[in-house]
Amino acid sequence: MDKKNALRAGAVTAGSTLMMMLMTSPALALTRDDGDDPGPGLSVAETLGLFVAAPIVLFLVIAGLVMVGDKSRKQQPGQG
Repeated sequence: MDKKNALRAGAVTAGSTLMMMLMTSPALALTRDDGDDPGPGLSVAETLGLFVAAPIVLFLVIAGLVMVGDKSRKQQPGQG
């Protein structure tokens, strides 16, 4: 891909991202709907734990299980 096509792709991506951001106004989220019953807010520690620490731990657990499964498959004699 030459520089002209890369510049065009970047401009299209930036333009479409900007248009999406302008079309989805966060001000619409301030209007309460009927039946809306929000609970208590999360603290900073709870937010970081839920959205940062929990996915990292989950990723590490899954990666560890995959690595253990891969090692046990390589150690079986007589295959190949």
